[in-house]
Parts: sequence; structure tokens; C-alpha cells
Amino acid sequence: MEPMLEEFRRVAENLSYADPLLPVVSNVTGRIAAPGELTTPAYWVTHVREAVRFADGVHALRAAGVGRYVEVGPEAVLTGMARESAGDDALLVALLRKDRDEETATLTALARLHVAGARVDWAACLTGTGARAETVDLPTYAFQRQRYWPENSAAIAAADARAAGLDASDHPLLGAVVALPDSGGVVLTGRLSVQAQPWLADHVVLGRTLLPGTGLVELALTAGEAVGCATLDELTLAAPLVLPEQGAVQVRVVVGPQDAAHRTLAVYSRPEGAEDAPWSTHASGFLAEGVASAEFDLAQWPPAGAEVVPVEGAYEVFRERGYDYGPVFRGLRAVWRRGEELFAEVALPQESVGEAGGFGL
Repeated sequence: MEPMLEEFRRVAENLSYADPLLPVVSNVTGRIAAPGELTTPAYWVTHVREAVRFADGVHALRAAGVGRYVEVGPEAVLTGMARESAGDDALLVALLRKDRDEETATLTALARLHVAGARVDWAACLTGTGARAETVDLPTYAFQRQRYWPENSAAIAAADARAAGLDASDHPLLGAVVALPDSGGVVLTGRLSVQAQPWLADHVVLGRTLLPGTGLVELALTAGEAVGCATLDELTLAAPLVLPEQGAVQVRVVVGPQDAAHRTLAVYSRPEGAEDAPWSTHASGFLAEGVASAEFDLAQWPPAGAEVVPVEGAYEVFRERGYDYGPVFRGLRAVWRRGEELFAEVALPQESVGEAGGFGL
């Protein structure tokens, strides 16, 4: 900035100044500006040239009791930066995001502020749209409910599979196994939906509910167990498996015939009820016999030489980047780094532990 400072000073000296009506944090000092501090050309020349004391400014706001922060700009860059200094209990909201349309992003930001206690003038916000703002009383017992349908329908699924001439599977995601007589291959079938597996609704990426990548690994390992190949030697993810808000998808996991010590593997899906639709490939790879040996020793935990990585506020950062994880997927407890290696402790919510026994991972 050095070469333009004198010209900038000449322009600044021809402007009129007045103290702001609202408190302003100075990026030069990192504190709330005193009366008269922002009303001189010299200050703004310094402002151009000196370092931006952004973290100090956020700390000054926290000390002044500020708990909600709104970024007014084309992206959410400062929101992510401020989170490191604002603390886990602060609400940081960006009005605009480069990957979303402006109306949706702005209304979503206002809604987040509203539910956090900020006053939003909804009447002014909705002027000219044809909508109106009303408040209604919540039910006496808001959001308390009991599920009517049985949670575990594995026994029913097993009976249906045998009635159709298939071998039943007790896996939570795969209900039947079909052996192919001519090739020695195997096909495992299943049906996925957010209604049948409601925990999947907690895995939202860029606004869409996806089967997690670990879910595809789970399907592959289950197929390996069915053919006596306990090691997943390789798995390439080709496309995400998107779950619809209503309805379901049919899943097929196809294992090829024995070839030396390996078998091929592929995971497919198509919308339920769309018999003419092509099958989409989501993953492919190889299964191998035996159990792979671990490449590292976990006898000492945390691993020797590993440094702690802070995880406070991690899920808020993930959400800013489009990964909206619900309670079931908020299991990260601690992380360590050693060179290019990452080590983590992950735990299921207590209410989900009872259902975990049917899975391989």
C-alpha cells in the first residue's frame, strides 16, 4: 500500500468527518474507537497501511458483551475467522454465501438470528412479498411424541425374504442375499429411506441427505462377510447416494466370482418404483480373503508424538462449509495430529448405542 499513501492522504483531507452513531471497533487498535478517533485523515491513512487487528477486535466485542455477529458481505470468510476468537457460545451468521441464492441465504440468516433471541422486523422484511408475519402459540406439549411403528422390523424383513426364495440377512441396511448359481457371485439387496432409517436424515451435505461414505464401506464389508472375504482391499467412490425426502431407493451390492485371492465389488442404487430407470454406480472395489494387519500400534493412546487438535466448534465450522450434521453424526470427541496422520476419538450418542450392534463398523 506504500506507493499510494500520499495520494490517498490528499483525498482523505478533502472529506468531511463525524463521529459514528454506533460504536465501531477500530481495526488499527483492536478496541472500540474513542470519540474523535475516526474523524481525522491521519487515522485513515494509518488504517490503510497498518496490520488489521481482527482477532483483537473480536475479543473487544466479547468483552463488551456482544454474543451475536453478522457478516455483511459476499461470502462467509470473516465468519469462519471470527469463530476462533468469539468462543463456542457465540452466534456467527453470514448474510450471503457464494453458493446460495441471496434471498434464501438472507432469510436463513435472519431466521437463525431470530431463534437466538435477536429482534427481527419481519413486517419490514416481508413488505411487497405478499406474505405476512404472525405469531402462533405452540402446542401445550411442544414436540413431545411417541413413535407408533415398531423400530425393529428385521424379523418381518427376514420372513419376506425367505418367502421370495432368498436368503435373509439380519443387517440393518441389507435385507436379503442372493447367490448366483452360474458364476459364484453374490448379490445383496436393501432399501434405504429417511423414514425407515431416520438417523440418515442427520447427514446433510449442501442441503441434500446423503448416505455417508462410511455407509458405503459398511455395505462393502457386509458383502465381504457373505462371501468369506473379510478385507476391503480397495474402494473407489464414484457418486454420492442421495436419499429423497419422500420414498426410498433400492440398493444392490454385487460381488463377483472368486479370482485368485480377490473378488470384485460394486454398489448400485435406483429410485424405488422406477423399474425403467438405470442403476447408478456409487462405489466399486476389491475384496480379499483374510484380515489385514494394522499398520500402526495403538497400545499407547494418545499416540506418542501426536499433538492435540482443538475440536471445539468443529461442527459449526462444518456447517459453514455445507456439512450439516445432526445429533447422530456429532460423535467427534478428540483429535490428534502426528505429521500427516490424524487420530480421533469418536463416540455414538448414548441413545444410538443399542442399535449399533448390527453394523460392522
